Amino acid sequence: MKATIVLFIVIIAVVPIDHLSAAASPPGYHAKIVVGAPTRIDWTFALANRSLTTPPADWLGKYDSKQQAYELYVPRREAKKRLPVILFISPGNEPTEWKRFEKVCKQRGILFAAPRGAGNDCPSKKRVRIVLDVLDDLRRNYPLDPDRTYLAGFSGGGRIACAIAFALPEYFGGVMPICASGDLRKESWLRQRAIDRLHVALLTGEKDFNRCEVERLRGPMLKEVGVTARVWVQPGMGHAIPSEKTLGEAIRWLDDRAGHRKEETKRYPASRMAGDAVPSRAGQAKALFTEAKKRLEQRETLYSGLMQLQGCMQRWPDLPVGADAKKILLEYEARTERPWEADDLAEQRRFLLAQAHALDAYASGELPPQYAKERPEAARQAIRLWQQILSDGPDTAPGREAKKRIPALEKIAAPEK
Repeated sequence: MKATIVLFIVIIAVVPIDHLSAAASPPGYHAKIVVGAPTRIDWTFALANRSLTTPPADWLGKYDSKQQAYELYVPRREAKKRLPVILFISPGNEPTEWKRFEKVCKQRGILFAAPRGAGNDCPSKKRVRIVLDVLDDLRRNYPLDPDRTYLAGFSGGGRIACAIAFALPEYFGGVMPICASGDLRKESWLRQRAIDRLHVALLTGEKDFNRCEVERLRGPMLKEVGVTARVWVQPGMGHAIPSEKTLGEAIRWLDDRAGHRKEETKRYPASRMAGDAVPSRAGQAKALFTEAKKRLEQRETLYSGLMQLQGCMQRWPDLPVGADAKKILLEYEARTERPWEADDLAEQRRFLLAQAHALDAYASGELPPQYAKERPEAARQAIRLWQQILSDGPDTAPGREAKKRIPALEKIAAPEK
């Protein structure tokens, strides 16, 4: 397994009140709020490996942000106190989950919003844009607490919530996928940002057909690589929204390390998008570049700094910061002493082992009938991961584990006679 700083830029493949502006919304529930302006958030990066100044024409079609609506609950707040928020993505075009969240939001003073017309039938690119249109509308008009801004969703909405939060962790304190899950981004610096910043509360039901994915695959993999993650399995529940009690417990858990997130921001301001701030592409690139150079000053953060520079180069290749980051990376690549390689190898091995454990557990355990046909392929994928681990170090503890697991998985992967 070779460690290198990869220098490349990947080309992407590409009483209810109607029509009330969010700025005018008094405390209480409002069935329909209309977005005031297009999002300023770098929404394209949630869909690609770089930030685009202009998205491809077929991504949104004739979508108009100012025709987008969402339901909203506004709590009363103390003066000068920032609001926690749950932005919920429903699997249906008409969100129906507010009643389940009503009690906990009112008790804890949480703002709640849910986009309309953003269900599973909505194309994913448009869906991401809608969610971030709503988020930015809230940020323009309310004093939100970014350390207690939580992106949640049910079923397919939970998968979108993970995709957005793992791509743009600076806007969130956590993510709550319900009866669904998601994987981290491939970029090392974004994975580390999720580890440092996000809480991931995964909720499922005892009888949910996605329970195996949530409980045995995604949840354990996230925890093993260092993400603060926890799985709740509600007894007797199927593919549904959990009880108020379970939701309340999960939200309290998400809030547990809000203070830690604030402290982390003091060291690295670019890790959090404060208040209503939405910097330009150049401003956000400069902030990450500045943090990366600060990390290069210490041995223990050298590797993470190099990965952030790689992030600058890949995310904003058209900006001067991208060229400056590439120049520094080339300088480090030319050095004789390369202490960061040990950290690179350690990270590769940690993620590889976590993936092997999770896929192994998924393939080896009980699966619902609709997913049983996936078992052989999941076993084959786990075998390939274990084979990599074995070739990397046959006499290490992971290598010895691989020797035991490969024969067991081969029995599962073998086609039925």
